[in-house]
Amino acid sequence: MKKRLREWLSRLRARYPARLVLMVILLFNVLFILLSAFIIRSLTLSGTEDMSFLEAVFYTITMILDAGCISFVVEDIGQAGLAVAVFCLLIILIGMVTFTGAVIGYVTNYISGFIDDPRRVTRRIAISNHFVIMNWNTRASEIVNELLYCKGHQKVLVLVKSGKEAVQKEVEERLLDTIERENAALREKCRELGWLQAFLKYRRERLKNNIELILREGDVFSAKQLHDISVETARTVIILSDERNYTEGHSGKHTSFADQDQGNVQIIKALMVVADITGAQYSADNQRIIVEITDDWTGELVDKIIERKQVAGKCNIVPIRVNQLLGQLLSQICIMPELNLAYRELFSNKGATFQVEERQVEDEEEYISGYLQNHLHAIPLAGMQSDGKDFFFYSSAADSDLSREASCPKTQYTVAVNEDYWIEKKTVIILGHNSKSRELMKGFSAFRNEWNSGDEILKIIVIDDAQSLEKLNHYAEYPFVTETVEASVYDKDTIYETIERIVNANTEDTSILILSDDAVSAENLDTTALAYLVYVQDIVARKKREIEDFDEESIDIIVEIINPKHYDIVSSYSVNNVVISNRYISKMITQIGEKDAIFTLYQDILTYDEADAGSYESKEVYIKKVKEYFRDLPESCTEAEFIRAVWAASTDSSIPPEKRSPALALGYVKPGGQVRLFEGDQTRNTMQLEAKDKVILFSAH
Repeated sequence: MKKRLREWLSRLRARYPARLVLMVILLFNVLFILLSAFIIRSLTLSGTEDMSFLEAVFYTITMILDAGCISFVVEDIGQAGLAVAVFCLLIILIGMVTFTGAVIGYVTNYISGFIDDPRRVTRRIAISNHFVIMNWNTRASEIVNELLYCKGHQKVLVLVKSGKEAVQKEVEERLLDTIERENAALREKCRELGWLQAFLKYRRERLKNNIELILREGDVFSAKQLHDISVETARTVIILSDERNYTEGHSGKHTSFADQDQGNVQIIKALMVVADITGAQYSADNQRIIVEITDDWTGELVDKIIERKQVAGKCNIVPIRVNQLLGQLLSQICIMPELNLAYRELFSNKGATFQVEERQVEDEEEYISGYLQNHLHAIPLAGMQSDGKDFFFYSSAADSDLSREASCPKTQYTVAVNEDYWIEKKTVIILGHNSKSRELMKGFSAFRNEWNSGDEILKIIVIDDAQSLEKLNHYAEYPFVTETVEASVYDKDTIYETIERIVNANTEDTSILILSDDAVSAENLDTTALAYLVYVQDIVARKKREIEDFDEESIDIIVEIINPKHYDIVSSYSVNNVVISNRYISKMITQIGEKDAIFTLYQDILTYDEADAGSYESKEVYIKKVKEYFRDLPESCTEAEFIRAVWAASTDSSIPPEKRSPALALGYVKPGGQVRLFEGDQTRNTMQLEAKDKVILFSAH
């Protein structure tokens, strides 16, 4: 109790120093008045014994506020002689100091210094089991925002070099926007219920601000200042790359995205200091250190630090290669656009999401089959190793669902899967560039290695300015890039002609990926992406006017934006697949901060098998067309029946080993972007798949 009170006072002092000072002054004066009133009442003479305590309080306050009334007070309470007079004078003197002098003089200066002090890390904050965020970038507010969906009170301490007020405003706006959006959507759902049911549901499920945010300005490389923010007792420490190192040079001028591979020495320095603290014996056990990496040089040094400084049972350092993960993610979404809708939920703490528990499984298929018979609230996925430990991963709405047992009802429901299923050929048009362009191509190359079967399965056309294409050698090292077109964002006619020519010539699925340049100043983020979007939507509008039965969904438009504030702008153009790249990394970091083993699953599902792999080992999330994945259209069923029928059909012993790919159904997608991920009681909802629907599967191929 004493420790909790101490932490509460310390956090209050860090967040609201002025409020704490006011509380202390008020408490002191209340105690002083009550004590003085008690003494005055005790000093009264014979004949005034019936004076009440409240009267004594009144006389005390009167003397403090109006020193001239002392003679009337003494007269009212009796001629007590020198004792009462002297004590009344003492009350006046002390009251004048505490009510005036303390505020006007010394206390005023002290308060000003005290309020300003939290801007610098000069006083220690007693806090534990909290998130520490070091540095600030465009992903940081999304990390804090994602914690809204975590259960319980979340304490977040942010240490920045400067700009505390701007960070405070950014976070407050982000949290308020999310809370209003979520609660507005909940109110809309409640309209279908009766008044009392709607009221109770809203009160029970509404999103509340559970974030306690403490902001500090200081030196992120100072061991003393890191101790002052209690890094050694933090649950998770997140070291972010400072994007100002990339967007501005020493002269303050813009630098090219191609210059971002030089390394980030600040990240290395910060990690070394944090690793020393969290690896010490006095630090808390099982701390997580998540460090962002944006280049290979920094990644190599971080790996060496992990070898030397990671202490088992104390700190676990998780390097997040931002560009690599986003490149893999964007390449998958270009090939299967509906993945964006599924990943938004699976990578978050809201709805169906990935869960993990430490568990060793000898026979994975046998374990999954047995689990499905006795559980109806979670879907078992796969077992993997992380840091020498065995873990098993699931999809469910809460980690408590993993151990929630329930017998699955017996059923004769079956489906027939097409063991010869193969992903269709895909054409991708890329507009623009950014720091992830190379990693994006590596992601496409990995997909191609697993799915090429003689005929080229992937064709990519890049439209970009001449300078950027030259720096990437016109993507000559990637054989699936069949064409590059030199055109800046202002070359409207060239862009129109190229896109229309390719769309008209293609019969296979076509995706258009619009990249946002992340090497520009903050005010110019997403500007070129928004311009490209106007062009593409104009082309789609032309097609609709020219072709009466034109299928708008035959062209998938994926827009990457960096600033979440532009989400509404892009969505107003009827684009389902708006990829807020920073938000995905933030979702991952937040989940890893809660359960670091989950990163092993992320790495697996974003990585395809090598071209020379003898068998399919790496598992991914796939979006497959119902009419092609199933031999016959599945009949109406419950979600529980569908999940188990797909598993049984895909693991049937009659399927040849080389074609066998065990699959678990995670949900489905309806035309127009309506996605359903299975969560909760799987027997509660029924489903009916149509020929144009797509199924979301977790499988190796």
